Amino acid sequence: MARAWLSLGANIGDPPAQLAEAMGLLADHEHIEVVSQSAIIRTKAWGKTDQPDFANMAAEIETDLPPIDLLHACLDIERDMGRVRHEVWGPRLIDIDLIAYERLEMDTAKLTLPHRFAHERDFVLEPLREISPQTAEWLLSLH
Repeated sequence: MARAWLSLGANIGDPPAQLAEAMGLLADHEHIEVVSQSAIIRTKAWGKTDQPDFANMAAEIETDLPPIDLLHACLDIERDMGRVRHEVWGPRLIDIDLIAYERLEMDTAKLTLPHRFAHERDFVLEPLREISPQTAEWLLSLH
């Protein structure tokens, strides 16, 4: 089983409930075991700032899925929860980003690992530090 770290966020609807639902769907996935999850933090929007604050959290999981398949599992959960992608960095019901997968570094058309902006985003790093400080430090050490 591989270890991976996810960042989850939402800022429309009922963000805490949507984060809980997403965590439940991750835990129910036959190829994913949730190891730990952070508390939910409130943050200002990043990138496109004229929108409601976000509720953000991190999760550490174990999976037998390769990285691309894990990405697709996360995208499937987003879609099943009703996420429609209207604009980059815009409001969302749920966002599940694959931040790191083991210590794998890759850059393809579909997936970059570790996540290319994770080291710049406190809303990713703060919850990640709570559950896996060594992973947060590794992300920072790459830049």
